[in-house]
Amino acid sequence: MAESKNLIVEQIKKQIEGFKSDISEENVGYVNQVGDGIARIAGLSEVMFSEMVKIETADGESEVFGVALNLEEYSVGVVVLGDDSKIKEGDRVTKTNRILEVPVGEELIGRVVDPLGNPLDDKGEISTKKRYPMEKSAPGVIERQSVNVPLQTGIKAIDSMIPVGRGQRELIIGDRQLGKSAIAIDTIINQKGQNIKCIYVAIGQKESKIAGVVAKLKEEGAMEYTTVVVAGAGDPTSLIYISPYSGCAMAEYFLDQGEDALVVYDDLTKHAVAYREISLLLRRPPGREAYPGDVFYLHSRLLERSCNLSKEYGGGSITALPIIETQAGDVSAYIPTNVISITDGQIYLDSQAFYKGNRPAIDAGNSVSRVGSAAQMKIMKKVAGKMRLEAAQYRELAAFTQFGSDIDEETRKKLDRGERVMEVLKQEQYAPLDVAKQVIIFYALTNGYLDDLEIQDMKEFEKELCENIENNSEIMEEIRKEGDLTEEIEKKIKKIIEECPKPKKHNKE
Repeated sequence: MAESKNLIVEQIKKQIEGFKSDISEENVGYVNQVGDGIARIAGLSEVMFSEMVKIETADGESEVFGVALNLEEYSVGVVVLGDDSKIKEGDRVTKTNRILEVPVGEELIGRVVDPLGNPLDDKGEISTKKRYPMEKSAPGVIERQSVNVPLQTGIKAIDSMIPVGRGQRELIIGDRQLGKSAIAIDTIINQKGQNIKCIYVAIGQKESKIAGVVAKLKEEGAMEYTTVVVAGAGDPTSLIYISPYSGCAMAEYFLDQGEDALVVYDDLTKHAVAYREISLLLRRPPGREAYPGDVFYLHSRLLERSCNLSKEYGGGSITALPIIETQAGDVSAYIPTNVISITDGQIYLDSQAFYKGNRPAIDAGNSVSRVGSAAQMKIMKKVAGKMRLEAAQYRELAAFTQFGSDIDEETRKKLDRGERVMEVLKQEQYAPLDVAKQVIIFYALTNGYLDDLEIQDMKEFEKELCENIENNSEIMEEIRKEGDLTEEIEKKIKKIIEECPKPKKHNKE
């Protein structure tokens, strides 16, 4: 008995000697108020702006994350990233000491994910080696170089008149249902074999529309190099708000590898509306159209991350195609003017052209690329140089002459020329055209080979010409490789056009 007591005493002595008192200090807060995706936290005095916080729910079974967006004197305004119905007043909140991050890497290619990188398809979990912060400073002036490599969209009207380069930010703007998303999706489909990684960010879109886009990308084989980031119309406003930054962070991974990436933000109007909702719920003062004062910074800090890095800094690029929806063609509204001033040009879609059957309904007069022909192949410049002027002149003359019957010969020639240009620029949806085919079609147009055709016969001739080009595929390779209109290439182009059968112009009574 005495021995066992001595043994217990010895064990207690050892425990006392080995005892170490670790005092840890933790900055915590508690939920004061929650609702509409916003939680107000008391305490948490050391939290940073844009830092992730962890809210431990009362049931102890789940954790909900949020982002600190308002740092006030007596409380912290947190945007909840998930279901706020699980959060109750008094729930404990702790800092995570890290800002909002998203998984990045090759593993995301071909996947459909939410803005936090969680899979939304049926292909299992995504395990990536790296995570990037959603908010990141844009590369500085010294790190960039001018945009000089074309990004072929496959859309005749854009590649010929409003060229887009790798590293450019080209806005697609117009009213609803005019084909803004279709242009962006065609551009993604056309990147097949171009070694460009694509990220399509669906911001507040109907989920039926997103499902259709994903199905089309799969059908065209574009999901092999594309990631789709989805924040649907039914998702919390917080996810809609972070979705474009998430997509940009995924693209920055490829930028850091020295690769080229294309990001489509569809669309930033809904993004601005989501931010307005969050700001008003956080009691921030409203400004013009009830948007907060920093709504310009909302989009500038996103779009400035698109760039073309110089060779010393890796040589990668991020090209951005933001989409903005206008109301009744009003480009002077608050959000459209903001984004127009940030981007390097805009592709303007016109409702009148759309209803007349000119699709894609691109208005050459109001559209502009501020990079210009620097991001265009020399051969395209030579064969399509006059087309923009002819298309713009046609629109002006058509508007003036629709009420007048007396038209002089010079005006009639310009109208006839413009009609042919507009007919050539028409293109089916989801049918991007190889740049070499475009060059040959435009050469035929600008050199008078289509002048003896009826307008209604031009589409049929173009189809036969494309088949003839495919049968002589070596010319396509030469055009892509040379990039200029040499005498040898011009001879071959002429031969292909002249060999193509075409219906003759009918005699007019």
